[in-house]
Amino acid sequence: MRKNHQGFTLIELVVVITILGILAAFAIPRFAALDSAARVSAASAMAGTLRSAAALAHAQWLVAGTSPATVTMEGTTVNMTNGYPDATVNGIQAAIQDVSGFTITGTTTASFSPKSSATPLTCYDTYTASAAVGTAPVITSVTTAC
Repeated sequence: MRKNHQGFTLIELVVVITILGILAAFAIPRFAALDSAARVSAASAMAGTLRSAAALAHAQWLVAGTSPATVTMEGTTVNMTNGYPDATVNGIQAAIQDVSGFTITGTTTASFSPKSSATPLTCYDTYTASAAVGTAPVITSVTTAC
């Protein structure tokens, strides 16, 4: 008579657990590095958003003519300085409209930092309003330690 055994042996289970442990040892550091890369990408995307919003508002300003103090973008009034949005809530933030996921500080120079950033002082974008008519705003991105 032959007995029919089912299941795994202890050795098979130990081998599988060991292999999973080795795979996890290599995979976890890679996944841990993804959060930093995501913050860098978010900051870079916000810099592009700032450039696009400023360019669109400037185009609206040019179309309106006679140097208006405000332009309307999708029903939202945007305060302008020298033909570009100023660095306030009613300026560049109004032009962007959706700043969820970012902490914004400053009024002369607006600083946009990803909310998930553990070090917001070294992971941010800045928007400084145009200093004179005909000059674009200064937009910088700092991602040294996101």
